[in-house]
Amino acid sequence: MALNFPRIFLLKHRIPARERLELEAAIGAPPLVWAIKEAQIVLGVVPTKERAEFELRKEKVWTEEVTRHEPVVTGATRKRKRKDAPPATKHRRVRGREDVTATETITIDSSTESEAEAIVERTSHQSQTSKPPSWPNEGANGPTLPEDVSSPVTLDEEETELVRDDTIKVVKLEWYRDSVTAGRVLPITKYLIYEGRVRPRPQSEPDAPKSTTIPRSEKLLLRARADALYVDKSDVSKNWNHGQKSSEVSVTRPTHLLHQTTSEHEQSFKLPPIPDFLHTRYSCQRPTPLHSPNDPFLRQLKKIKQARILNDDKTGVRAYSTAIASIAAYPYTLTSVEEIYHLPGCGDKYAAVFREWKETGRVQEADLIDADPRMQVLNEFWNIWGVGDKGALSLYNKGYRTLDDIVEQEWNQLSRVQQIGLKYYDEFLQKIPRAEVEAIGTKILEYANKLHKGFEMVIVGGYRRGNMECGDVDVVLSHPDEKATLFFLPDLTSKLEQHGWITMNLIESVKNSERGQEPVSWKGNSEGTGLAGGGFDTLDKSYVVWQDPDWPTKESDLARNPKAKNPNVHRRVDIIISPWKTAGCAVIGWSGGTTFERDLRWYCKYEKKWKFDSSGVRNRADGRWVDVEDCPGNLLAKEKRAFERLGLIWREPTERCTG
Repeated sequence: MALNFPRIFLLKHRIPARERLELEAAIGAPPLVWAIKEAQIVLGVVPTKERAEFELRKEKVWTEEVTRHEPVVTGATRKRKRKDAPPATKHRRVRGREDVTATETITIDSSTESEAEAIVERTSHQSQTSKPPSWPNEGANGPTLPEDVSSPVTLDEEETELVRDDTIKVVKLEWYRDSVTAGRVLPITKYLIYEGRVRPRPQSEPDAPKSTTIPRSEKLLLRARADALYVDKSDVSKNWNHGQKSSEVSVTRPTHLLHQTTSEHEQSFKLPPIPDFLHTRYSCQRPTPLHSPNDPFLRQLKKIKQARILNDDKTGVRAYSTAIASIAAYPYTLTSVEEIYHLPGCGDKYAAVFREWKETGRVQEADLIDADPRMQVLNEFWNIWGVGDKGALSLYNKGYRTLDDIVEQEWNQLSRVQQIGLKYYDEFLQKIPRAEVEAIGTKILEYANKLHKGFEMVIVGGYRRGNMECGDVDVVLSHPDEKATLFFLPDLTSKLEQHGWITMNLIESVKNSERGQEPVSWKGNSEGTGLAGGGFDTLDKSYVVWQDPDWPTKESDLARNPKAKNPNVHRRVDIIISPWKTAGCAVIGWSGGTTFERDLRWYCKYEKKWKFDSSGVRNRADGRWVDVEDCPGNLLAKEKRAFERLGLIWREPTERCTG
C-alpha cells in the first residue's frame, strides 16, 4: 500500500543522476513536487545545517532558522486528553539536561545527527491511523481540534514531530528510505537537518555562487511522468545504493532554464517508452540503424568525439562513443533532456549538450572545434593513410602545419605506407560508390576462384553496414577446404598485380598460414611450438592500392601516347583471408561499427569469460580456442551461428552502425 507522504522536493546535491531518476519514479507525483516552495519536506544528501541553507539559497529560497517557545506538531500527533486527566507539563532533554519545561526557548541546532536526536523525550503512543494534517487529501491547516482539548498536548512517542506547516524542513534522504522499509511514514525528528521559515530575499544578499557548470534544476521538470514509463518501482529499492557517479560538465555559455511550476508540469507531454533493447549495456545487443532521427544532433557529438581522438583523449573517446551509440539506437526524435537520461551511457554532459542544441540549434564546443586552426591541421594530418591520431599529433608537435611541410622536412622519416598516403592523399579522400565497391569485390573473388574454385567472399566494412559511399574496400575470403586458404594470399595479390588491378602492395602478412592456420590459444598453451603468447588476431591480410586498369578511351589514349596516364582514381583495398573454421568470426569482426566491435569484446569478456576477435574466440580460463561456428552452410550461416553461440540476438549488418 502506498504511503501517505507530505509534499516532497528532492535536492540534486550529491545524488547521482540515475539514482535520482529512480527515487523520483518511486516517490511519484504527488507527493513529489517540482517547485520547492510547494514542498513541505526537502529531501537530500546534506551533511550540515549550513549546507542545507546553501542548497536552499541555490533554489532561490531564503530562510531564517526556526526558534521555538513550544513544540509545534502536526495534527497527526495531537491527541485528545482525557477530561479526567490532570494537566501535564512536557519535559524535554536538551544536550544532557533534564526537567526543562516546554516554555523554555529551544533553538533547533541540527548540524549533527546527535543534536537533532536529543531534542525531545517522547512520553506516549499514538494511533497508527493518524497522519500529518497537511499531507495530501487533508486541509492545509490540519483538522480542527475540539475546544475541550487542553494544552499542552500529549506527544506520541513514535509520531512526535517538531515540525510546522509554515516552515520548510530539510530532511535526510534516509528518512524516505527508512519509511519505505518500515512500511509507514516515520517521524522526521532524527532525520531533520534544518528547519527554517521562508523570508524575502535580502536586498544586499547575492545569489548563491554561480557555478561554471550547467545548472540542473530543470532536470526535475517533466521527469516523474517520464520515469513512470521507464522504471519498475518494485525494483527501485534494490538499486538505491548502486547509482553511478554523476559529473558536472563545464561549458563556456550557461544554459537558460525553463522555469515551470508543478501545475505546468502536470500538462507536459508524455515521453515515448524506451525500447527494451536500450536497457542493455552493450551496443552489440541492440539494433543501431545507419540513419537515426537524431542524426543532426549526432553530427555535433561526432565532431566533439573526433576532437577527443585527435587530442589522444582515450577516456573522452570511449565516453562519446558510448553515448553516440546509445542515441543512434534510440528510434524516436529526441525532444527532452529527460530522454537523454534514460539512455545507457548518457548523463549530465550529454543532457547539457542536447539542451544547448535544442534551444539554439548549435553546440558551441563543436563550433569552436570547426574554427580551431589546430584542429584543422590535426584533421588534415590524421587523414593521411597510415598516420593515425598519434602520428598526426606527433607531426603537429614537431612544428609542421601543412602537407608540404611534411613532404619537405619529414619525408625520409615516414613509413612507406605514410609516403603512399601522402602521394595519393586527395584520391584516397574521395569516397567510393557502392557500385564500384561491388565491382572491386567481384573482381577479387573472380581471381580467387581462377586460382582455386570454391572460394566465398563477403564485402564487409562500411559497405555491409549500408553506406552509400565508402572510404575503402574490405573483403573477407574463405574456402571450406582449409588447404585452399593456406598461403593463398600471396598468389592472389601477385596475380591481381600482374593484371594491373593492384598498383602497390603496401602490407602483406601471412602469419596465420605460418602457424598452420591453427587457432592459437590466448596467452599460449602450446609449449614447444614457439607460438605461446602470440598469433592472436593474425589473419592473413594485404593492404593494397587498387586502380581499375581500364577506361573508356584507353586504346586511343595509348595510341597517341604509350605513357598515357590512367585517369581512374586509386582506391584503398584490404583483402583478408580466413580459415573456414573461424570465418564467421572474421566476418563479424570486420562488419560492425567501431563501438559495436568494442562492446562485443567487452560482452564476451564480462558475460561469457571469453576473448573475441576476428580470428576466433578463446576461453579466458584456460586460453583454449572455442568453436562457435560448428554448423554447415556458407559464410552467412557461420556468422549467424556465431551470434547464437555468443548468446546474442542476430543483428543484420545494417543494424550494427554504432559509429
